[in-house]
Amino acid sequence: MLSISMTHKVAIVGAGPSGFYAADGLLRANPDLRIDIIDRLPTPYGLVRAGVAPDHQGTKAVARQFDRLLANPNLRFCGNIDVGRDISWQALREAYDAVVVATGMVVDRKLGIPGEELPHVWGSWRFVAWLNGHPDFRQGPDLSAVRCVAVIGNGNVAIDVARVLAKSADEMAKSDIVPEAGATIAAAPIEEIRVIGRRGPEHASFTNNELAEMGRLARAVALVDPHALDGVMAPAADPTPEKLRKTRNLELLRGFSQNKQGDKPIALRFVFNTAPTSFDTADFDLVVTCIGYQAAEPLPSGEGVFAVGWARRGPSGTIPTNRADSHAVAQQLVAWLKDREPKSGADPLPPAIDAAGWHRIDKVELAAGAAQGRPRVKLTGWQALLDVAQG
Repeated sequence: MLSISMTHKVAIVGAGPSGFYAADGLLRANPDLRIDIIDRLPTPYGLVRAGVAPDHQGTKAVARQFDRLLANPNLRFCGNIDVGRDISWQALREAYDAVVVATGMVVDRKLGIPGEELPHVWGSWRFVAWLNGHPDFRQGPDLSAVRCVAVIGNGNVAIDVARVLAKSADEMAKSDIVPEAGATIAAAPIEEIRVIGRRGPEHASFTNNELAEMGRLARAVALVDPHALDGVMAPAADPTPEKLRKTRNLELLRGFSQNKQGDKPIALRFVFNTAPTSFDTADFDLVVTCIGYQAAEPLPSGEGVFAVGWARRGPSGTIPTNRADSHAVAQQLVAWLKDREPKSGADPLPPAIDAAGWHRIDKVELAAGAAQGRPRVKLTGWQALLDVAQG
């Protein structure tokens, strides 16, 4: 039986921050829109759940805003639907008045050097997803004999990876790291972590707070070769906020250059103007590359298809960056719909995990976390997630 729609219907593919901010922007611009936010996982929130470092709970708190959106009767969460497998992009375009692509980029970019496929070389998406209990990445690296780690990259993701590896079990106790991952890291015999960037320290894209945190770790001392900082200044041409960020970073790095190796068990060394040429050597027991991401497949385009977040602009910016970006696209979408007749027809989606199913998962995870004094303990297996979601 056909259900006649008297209002426009929008499908948002991807239930991460850019997808939820797009839904927020659309409903602000037109509260009567009907929105389905579709994700291949049975859990929403994308990078907030699986990509933010587990010890940065303040960043993950943005999920509370998205949870309030799920209470809107005009927004429907449709989890456990893989677009391309369970329903085609073309079917979505035919059934909805507009489609928003918010799938992000979840494939680690490659350096293209020998040894990149070796088992001790990990991309940051795969590594951080393991820390966060993503059901596709339950098996982590073997850290039982890892003494020297290379983290390739000079951005906040590199800082996140190095910090989580360097922190003590006590420092991670209030995080939502998967217990198995936390225990593996705590037991690893790590002695040195090198954060390696191909450009100079004045070009590092660390934010000040994240870099400063590296100087306050219980079992790791932050180190920099003083000669790497000789005569280095923030580029004069930078806009003021960027110049201030870089100037503060250089101050922090100069402070690190005064530290002494051996003051703490782990040497956390920042290395600049260095690019790896091969991973075939025995220099490092574990390598984590933090050099960006790319889409898993070509993204759809065409009339009535709008991209937001990383799917639109590439893997850049922070979670708050997505809000303004998604709201701007939402305004364009609503203007595009203005003089178009709403489509009618039956619901095209297969059975899905809805918001109630997600809330069942959430409740179980929060209870498990409370029992251990943690924010949550995640369900990490596909079947366990689906069993709980389906009651």
